[in-house]
Amino acid sequence: MKLTLSEQQQQEMRHAYYDGAPGILVSGLVWSSAAAVCHLLGIRQAVWTLLIGGVLIYPLSVVVTKVLRRPAKTDQGNALNQLVMASTVWLILCCAMAYGLFVFMPKLFFPAMLAAIGGRYLVFASIYARPVYWVMGATLIVAANGVLFLAIPPVVAAALGGLIEIVFAVLVFSNAARPAS
Repeated sequence: MKLTLSEQQQQEMRHAYYDGAPGILVSGLVWSSAAAVCHLLGIRQAVWTLLIGGVLIYPLSVVVTKVLRRPAKTDQGNALNQLVMASTVWLILCCAMAYGLFVFMPKLFFPAMLAAIGGRYLVFASIYARPVYWVMGATLIVAANGVLFLAIPPVVAAALGGLIEIVFAVLVFSNAARPAS
């Protein structure tokens, strides 16, 4: 498999998916829901909220993207589709590992997920050719380490994930809405 990135492919991705902003927003809302569930019902239910909600991020973000009158789909020949798929497989494996950590030590689940999601956003920096993804990915990874080493409670960790993603969603939406210069 040969993966060749081009500005045209990245532009197609940016247009089709509104720079990825709908996905960031939906993900931030899923994290926030997990925080609320953690507060009200406990960590076990919050873990399942994040995992099941995570499965729904893409389909819900497609709906939001289409409401915003973007296609939410690219040409099959766009090589970046392969990179998206590879990072999705990697993310699914990370979710399985995070759940395994949860089984043995529940407080490790949210930092593991923060780091996994942060790592995926680093890949999105190449997919969308937007430096904001480097910053967002690094912010989530730093948050993961802070949560881990400062023993921050799971409810706060989940809320932090939601807050970070919602703030970046607003930033990406505002930049994507600006006319190209």
